[in-house]
Amino acid sequence: MSFDVLQDKIRAMKNPTVAGLDARIEYVPAHIREKAFAEFGPGRKGAAEAIWQFNVGLIDALCDIVPAVKPQAAYYENLGWQGMEVLERTIQYAKTKGLFVIADIKRGDIGSTASAYAEGWLSGTKINGETFKAFDADCVTLSGYMGSDSIKPFLDAARIENKCVFVLVKTSNPGSGELQDIVAGERLVYQIMGDLNERIAAGTEGKYGYSIAGAVTGATYPSDIRALRKRLQKTFFLVPGYGAQGGTAEDVQFAFDKYGHGAIVNSSRGIMCAWQKTRRDGLDFADAARHAAITMRDDIQKFVTIV
Repeated sequence: MSFDVLQDKIRAMKNPTVAGLDARIEYVPAHIREKAFAEFGPGRKGAAEAIWQFNVGLIDALCDIVPAVKPQAAYYENLGWQGMEVLERTIQYAKTKGLFVIADIKRGDIGSTASAYAEGWLSGTKINGETFKAFDADCVTLSGYMGSDSIKPFLDAARIENKCVFVLVKTSNPGSGELQDIVAGERLVYQIMGDLNERIAAGTEGKYGYSIAGAVTGATYPSDIRALRKRLQKTFFLVPGYGAQGGTAEDVQFAFDKYGHGAIVNSSRGIMCAWQKTRRDGLDFADAARHAAITMRDDIQKFVTIV
């Protein structure tokens, strides 16, 4: 199953981290922006091409350090079709560099619509008897709070394609507790979500014991991660919130099992925008990102040993 693919890459690199590719145009160094605007104009097309060039530089700098990248669709959707075309190019380029691609789309809708989303992002669309793939990510993020029928079409697609999903369970944002921490019977809402997620993916476990339905569990709530790791032993975790949102390596250690398996930790701005701290006007953005990714890896290795 696909989490086996990701875990194999993590073990090979001894690095359980994923770099977010969530670039707003202001995150792109000025020399890249100016060149793109001069060639493609100062509007959406120029901005999309600037982000593309930025992404290529980041991917080239990181592909032998991190096992995965996570482009967030919102930062491409806000540029219209030009941005979505760059997202498709970015995913394909990352895959040519051997990276596992998690498309952060957080979709959650009724079954028929979920099926269409799953075709677009994972399995492809049939046209005249032939399957055409669009984004073709290795994994997607989902919101399952509409219930299991909003998740199952993605699981069906993932089974066929040897891919996987991450479902929101306990998220890192400050307002998550307004819903996710509510007591419902003998469980909290996020515990119910985690239990549901593991139950509907039962039987899809791979060689490391993890099903194709992973869970998003925020680094900003380490005690909750520790409890969820014990509760959801067959669930692979995606851990946002490290770095810019306040999560630390000491916090995220609780997402891993005793072998250092079963989790991957995200950093977006901490890696993408590392150039903003070097005072070289972004000319060293790739080297700065690489250094930040290595620093993050080494930081987590102080608390997590991958065997």
